[in-house]
Amino acid sequence: MPRPSSRQPVPDEREEIRAIYAALEARPLPRDCQMRTRCCHFRLAGHTPMLTLGEALYAARGVRASGRKNLKPHPDGACPLLGQDGRCTIYQHRPFGCRTHFCQAAGGMYPRKHVADLIQRLEALDEKLGGEGGRPLAGIIEEVLSKWPKKS
Repeated sequence: MPRPSSRQPVPDEREEIRAIYAALEARPLPRDCQMRTRCCHFRLAGHTPMLTLGEALYAARGVRASGRKNLKPHPDGACPLLGQDGRCTIYQHRPFGCRTHFCQAAGGMYPRKHVADLIQRLEALDEKLGGEGGRPLAGIIEEVLSKWPKKS
């Protein structure tokens, strides 16, 4: 992941990420997340969410707010963002894929036609931030935590 030049200001991703997530919440698609976390067990569910750089920066804020400084892999292949109680430690900061995909109990995957415009906005922000497109959740968040300065 390219590191921002000290001469080029890095845009603050928070406002755009929050706007994208708010637009998603406003969509009239039936969702009922019960935070059962089956979808967070990547080996069992057969998927790993891919994050853009903006999403990873936003998720890293949630990780830091939870008091963690890094991610530890789960031996069973579950999301490293799950806490000891088995719940998401960054639920309010969870990535777009966690909000829209995977969980059958919550309503299943959003049809792409209903979220394509939001995906394009995430991709545009990724390009603006100098990202490299979608990357696996654990790797990109860990990279952001270790290489990017802490932002409030």
